[in-house]
Amino acid sequence: MNIHEHQAKEILRQYGVAVPRGGVAFSPEEAEAVALSLGGEVFVVKAQIHAGGRGKAGGVKVAKTPREVKAIAGRMLGSKLVTHQTGPEGKIVQRVLVEEGIDIARELYVGIVLDRSLSRLVVMASTEGGVEIEKVAEEDPEAIFKEYVDPDIGLQAFQARRLAFKLGLEGNPMKNAVRFILALYRAYVESDASLAEINPLVVTAAGEVLALDAKMNFDDNALYRHPEIAAMRDPNEEEPLEVEASKYNLNYIKLDGNVGCMVNGAGLAMATMDIIKLAGGMPANFLDVGGGASVETVRNGFRILLSDPNVKAVLVNIFGGIVRCDRVAKGIIEAAQSVDIRVPMVIRLAGTNAREAAQLLQNSGMNFQVAASLKEAAEKVVRMIQ
Repeated sequence: MNIHEHQAKEILRQYGVAVPRGGVAFSPEEAEAVALSLGGEVFVVKAQIHAGGRGKAGGVKVAKTPREVKAIAGRMLGSKLVTHQTGPEGKIVQRVLVEEGIDIARELYVGIVLDRSLSRLVVMASTEGGVEIEKVAEEDPEAIFKEYVDPDIGLQAFQARRLAFKLGLEGNPMKNAVRFILALYRAYVESDASLAEINPLVVTAAGEVLALDAKMNFDDNALYRHPEIAAMRDPNEEEPLEVEASKYNLNYIKLDGNVGCMVNGAGLAMATMDIIKLAGGMPANFLDVGGGASVETVRNGFRILLSDPNVKAVLVNIFGGIVRCDRVAKGIIEAAQSVDIRVPMVIRLAGTNAREAAQLLQNSGMNFQVAASLKEAAEKVVRMIQ
């Protein structure tokens, strides 16, 4: 689950991670009130959307008075912000973060993520702050310093000091950076985060070390332990069909193609999408209905994937391991009878009683195309669209 920058900073603040003073606003008047409460002579107004690249897209503005903050917030709120991560459709700005201006001396980068190849958390730091870290990793990988964390003992102070030293810090800035990194690690672990990224991490002229920007993602499977974090979810920032699918415990991700996919099992779903592409098509979604593939599950799956106007044909690929294929076929027929299906459909069932299932589908009187193999199914569904 993703959250907004201001929410990430609220969490980090609870763990002693230094962040600028500020507050969220949903109206120009609220933005002005936040600026008045902060005092000072410089303010930053930041659009809050779930996407990076806001600064280049005009989503970060500097103001010198609370009245100017109000005017900027008035222009931002309700506007569409288009960045390299939102795509051309952009995102509507529904809230802004108003913060105190910071006297920046240096911009750095710090992030924490799980390295799945080593099954360990890795804390990354770089002197190339304020730019896309993916670009740094591609063009100058040696500019990213890493410390891998032993899961038995956690991140150690000497590792944080080593990172701070490699960033070229000394004196008070180095002490503050060590304190910052250790607090960030604690926030990451105790909140069950899957990503914590501070870009930029700034060193002020006074030697403070602050998270000027913050991004945190969380493990969905651990949200039951953090109801306060789950409550931060903003459905307005998510794909509506993905939100709808989550109500029925369906693993659905919308893609850009035109072949709707319904599969049981994440690995099989990935393989199905690959085969569709090899056949010359483009998958419109990732949809894993789980091992059971019950009538209700299939019905909801059909309804959600057919709600995408880009879907021109559907490929159902079910492996009957946990449940027999003939039962799955009966479920598909019953579910299809209750859903208005106006696009061609190819069904491939493999596993226990697959032959009986194919006969049920062929004798159903419905507009199903039955395939014996995944390759045949992908080629059939692509030909239908073409």
